[in-house]
Amino acid sequence: MTDTEQTPVQGQVADAVPQNWVDRFAPDWSRPYLRLSRADRPIGTWLLLLPCWWGVLLAATADAPRLFDLWIMAGCAIGAFLMRGAGCTWNDITDRDIDAQVARTRSRPIPSGQVSVKGALLWMIVQALISFGILLTFNLAAIALGILALLPVAIYPFAKRFTWWPQVFLGLAFNWGALLAWTAHTGRLSLAPVMLYLAGIAWTLFYDTIYAHQDKEDDALIGVKSTARLFGDNSILWLRSFLISAVVLMAIAMIVALVPNANVLSLTLALAGVWAFGWHMVWQLRRLDIDDAQNCLRLFRSNRDAGLIPVLFLAIAALL
Repeated sequence: MTDTEQTPVQGQVADAVPQNWVDRFAPDWSRPYLRLSRADRPIGTWLLLLPCWWGVLLAATADAPRLFDLWIMAGCAIGAFLMRGAGCTWNDITDRDIDAQVARTRSRPIPSGQVSVKGALLWMIVQALISFGILLTFNLAAIALGILALLPVAIYPFAKRFTWWPQVFLGLAFNWGALLAWTAHTGRLSLAPVMLYLAGIAWTLFYDTIYAHQDKEDDALIGVKSTARLFGDNSILWLRSFLISAVVLMAIAMIVALVPNANVLSLTLALAGVWAFGWHMVWQLRRLDIDDAQNCLRLFRSNRDAGLIPVLFLAIAALL
């Protein structure tokens, strides 16, 4: 037994990453708020950030890379951390009664009494305001898209109460960065980022259905809806369809964006990234056991690596 297992950190959340920096290094007073923002579970920040990087790198490959693109990528990284934190805070405020009834979530800061609702609201506002300051460094079209993104973020926590497809609302919110980052580079929207956005939504349906299988028994007891409960034993078939949709839509985005510049090597590299992205999802499906919560969590977290694959290929393609 390790020392961590013998003396668990006070207030640690049940599904936190082992030996995470919040529980090891953050000041005691800050830990409940950082846990509220899921800073001890960074996968959500990655899943919010990666579509942003897809968008700006695809725009740079289609057009020409600019020095400002480095700030777009950095600004999106900071903004993803903050807005994911603000969104999770809002989610925990609205779900505090539900979280108290689910084994995996009852240790979260609000249901466990580490943070009051008023304190959580103030923390959410602080994170959102800092994010807005970063957004103001982009062009007006991107600023408008950033403000509009608040709508799906606000709706998502309530979706599982009225639809079996709350993962669609998560996809609408989490992949908005593909539109925003493309627009931050180009100043306008077009078909390519819309296809990339739709690909991201299909990807979200894939990974978040896997994630939702962890809670399906508790969700059934308290009446919370999810695609995991909806699909049941047919989940693999549905996941395969989301995989195919994500790959096809992303390939269309690459073709629409890159064919006009007639750079065959850049297009080939971009499509190779899509192919490798798809194979990572195939690898996940082959190892998935929907009745093993730890298996579901591990595969869900592996989607950081899946999403980084197109980033790598597009970054190389943009430099050609």
